[in-house]
Amino acid sequence: MNKYVIERTIPGAGKLGPKDLADVTSKSLEILNQLGTDVQWVQTFVCADKLYCVYNAKNAELVKEHARRGGFPSDSVNQVMAVVDPTMVGTR
Repeated sequence: MNKYVIERTIPGAGKLGPKDLADVTSKSLEILNQLGTDVQWVQTFVCADKLYCVYNAKNAELVKEHARRGGFPSDSVNQVMAVVDPTMVGTR
């Protein structure tokens, strides 16, 4: 499976409370169950006016279909080509 980062513009996203976030999560999981195992939600970063979601999926079309069915914005869907972090260069 490929890894994707999805950018979603949602004005005021950072002000959403736990119940609002739980409601969106429930809807997302319901749709993922309908789509099967070829698309998996990994995590979401909630920022002031955007969500950045990380998904594993067979292809970008499945990620876009998830957004379409859920009525979620999907400003961009980008395949992750590499992941880097500080451990790649050893210790300082």
